[in-house]
Amino acid sequence: MADPKGFMKYDRDLPKRRPVEDRINDYKEIYEETTQEMNHAQSARCMDCGIPFCHSGCPLGNIIPDFNDAVYKNDWHDAYQILSSTNNFPEFTGRICPAPCEAACVLGINSDPVTIENIEKNIIEEAFKNNWVSPNQPKRKTGKKVAVVGSGPAGLAAADQLNKAGHEVTVYERNNKIGGLLRYGIPDFKLEKTVIDRRLNVMKQSGITFEVNANVGGNVKVDDLMANNDAIILSGGSTIPRDLPITGRKLKGVHFAMDFLEQRNKQVDKQTGIATNISATDKHVIVIGGGDTGADCVGTSNRDKAKSVTQIELLSKPPSDRAASTPWPVWPMQLRTSSSHEEGCERQWALLTKEFVGDENGNVKAIKIAQIEWNINPGTGKSEFMVVPDTLKEIPCDLALLAVGFVHPQHEGLLEQIGVSLDIAGNVASDKYKTSVDKVFTAGDMNRGQSLVVWAIAEGREAAIEVDKFLSGGVSSLEAREESKLMV
Repeated sequence: MADPKGFMKYDRDLPKRRPVEDRINDYKEIYEETTQEMNHAQSARCMDCGIPFCHSGCPLGNIIPDFNDAVYKNDWHDAYQILSSTNNFPEFTGRICPAPCEAACVLGINSDPVTIENIEKNIIEEAFKNNWVSPNQPKRKTGKKVAVVGSGPAGLAAADQLNKAGHEVTVYERNNKIGGLLRYGIPDFKLEKTVIDRRLNVMKQSGITFEVNANVGGNVKVDDLMANNDAIILSGGSTIPRDLPITGRKLKGVHFAMDFLEQRNKQVDKQTGIATNISATDKHVIVIGGGDTGADCVGTSNRDKAKSVTQIELLSKPPSDRAASTPWPVWPMQLRTSSSHEEGCERQWALLTKEFVGDENGNVKAIKIAQIEWNINPGTGKSEFMVVPDTLKEIPCDLALLAVGFVHPQHEGLLEQIGVSLDIAGNVASDKYKTSVDKVFTAGDMNRGQSLVVWAIAEGREAAIEVDKFLSGGVSSLEAREESKLMV
């Protein structure tokens, strides 16, 4: 372990954010670099807790106390080896993970948890700086071919693992660049795309093939994929957004959040021929939905120089500290303020959007909202809301962005043609990542529904084990790797 008294000596400390007045004028990452002194002090806070509950909080099972100890000892190479044994892409999770590991940190019972996510980010950055992240070409080739459909975090993790096992892997992406949600769903101020490209270069040099503008079920035939591969992994994500079918929904200026974010990410990337141009400049922007996607819309609207930005949420305002209903070590229900909110945003809770109001030209000009109250139904035990009388009001809105989640993957095309069964939620049904169709597997949001990047990586790794078992007749070299990490 690190310093036995470190958690008493040092307070939790995170890297500073660049000044708001600077960062809203660009799309560069918002955090300044961490000093080595800070890394040493923060890793020293990892206490001798006996049972590291941070492991239970992390879907990847990262061996957190061990890499914290290595950082404290300034053995960055060892820290990188420990971290990379469980996490294919720490540079992603170290930037955009909500850190459920920190919510489960034992120190967090009566103090501030260890800065696990930032330590993770600094480990991988140190590794890239020292050229420790090198192509991993397998010594033994199996002769088996695997197609991975979808290049988000689940697909990339599965491809990386299967390549290590010696299989020939091709990743198919229907968009014009690799990365899926990582590239087109997350703004550069949270994840600069050079970070993705850096990792992709390593994966390409490791022998993985990437095909872009490859819409399986469209210009890439499902029958050809089935005939030419020994296994297929479906990792296309949960891409159908939840709609808000109320009066005025078809007005110009009412858009899904992901349409707004994707086209802005392409513009930041200086791509041409972009089909849509949704601008928040000099507009009253209403973001409907209080999650991370909504916050990303807030930050992007601020950089567009919106006239005003308001984010409204159906649920009640969470408490400022961990709610009693979500005790340690579970993920806490509490108010979270992102860097985007810090840049300028009015936040309102317990509001029901009743109607989009248009002008004579068919453009949205306002929304009608009403206050609601949440109560527990004594008969069902479920939370229900009622509209508070006489609270209906109208607020200006030139651009409405719907960030109310996703319902399931796209069924038309790939899924219908390949013939996999769906579960009750509309996701691809699976048993240990095996679908109802022979040699076809699934992972990530397409399998589990809308979730976190860290869960997608975890599912990609686990699906790769099942595919490797299938191809090798029941014994997986990847499973042996997973078991050996416990002895690191």
